Amino acid sequence: MLVHRGFSRPAPADTALTIGNFDGVHLGHRALLARLGEVAHARSLLPSALTFEPHPREYFSPEAAPTRLSTLREKLEMIAAEGVRFACVGRFNGALAALSADDFIRRVLIDTLRVRHLIIGDDFRFGADRAGDFAQLAAAGERHGFIVEAMHSVVVDGERVSSSGVRDALDQGELDRAERLLGRPYAIDGRIVHGQQLGRRLGFATANILIKHDRPPLRGVFAVEVKGLGGPGSAPLAGVANLGVRPSADRQTRPLLETHLFDFDRDIYGAHLRVRFLKKLRDEMAFPSLDALRAQIGRDIAAARDFFAAGRAASATITANAPTAFSTSSQSPTAPLCPPIL
Repeated sequence: MLVHRGFSRPAPADTALTIGNFDGVHLGHRALLARLGEVAHARSLLPSALTFEPHPREYFSPEAAPTRLSTLREKLEMIAAEGVRFACVGRFNGALAALSADDFIRRVLIDTLRVRHLIIGDDFRFGADRAGDFAQLAAAGERHGFIVEAMHSVVVDGERVSSSGVRDALDQGELDRAERLLGRPYAIDGRIVHGQQLGRRLGFATANILIKHDRPPLRGVFAVEVKGLGGPGSAPLAGVANLGVRPSADRQTRPLLETHLFDFDRDIYGAHLRVRFLKKLRDEMAFPSLDALRAQIGRDIAAARDFFAAGRAASATITANAPTAFSTSSQSPTAPLCPPIL
């Protein structure tokens, strides 16, 4: 995927475009991006996305801004996986916040992003004071020759899918609910850094990842799976992770993700991992001594192993009882959405 930062360079081709923060890239975002791919393929347009850094709410009220579900890197990787071929990252600053809706349409959408088909969420607002809306975009499209389409919300189990809903589920420790809204387990990516070797001294070596933002959307101790330590297609590794500030040790000012992998002993400093959170075991807590902490870590590991063992047993039972099925239908491979960008 080609990425431009800012609006100094035009898009490399006419675009089918969507706009949003795409925090977490949940099922609502993915439905919108799937529609974007359909339109781009049908009209021979470049499937493209405009997003912003920082999040507008971080700019206007940083103390009250929501926690981030994904870093910019994670977000770009996920939208690329959904078929986006070109992304523009607009720096959200005073100049962009003051841009009128008309100027945003002309200078950003038409002159820079070469929009020919625009797909937006049903609650999209834009321009200074959020004055721009769907009607204004549709009128501009008629004047300048681009189509504007609104996507309705996606509902799962009676709940409207939204980034705020995912944040609430994670904050409450409801990882199953978060997974239903995301369409996958919630995960954090990061590079392993050197720590203080406390886990190793306690008998439980950990892979440590510094969290880029001060307020992760979840904290506590979790059963996790880790990707990134094998070749392509390799199975994830099971483990237990603590995400927080280590109140029983040095009480970090920035959150740290510490993951102990079961039956694993390799030097993996510098590796880039994806940690998927599957079940919350408990909240982070302080312990009166390192011996008490060591004992609790042992109980956490046993609980996580029990979780994985129960999952494997259930999977084996389902597989053994499943009838053999044969499909007579065939489907041709999906055509590429647009030619490669060089």
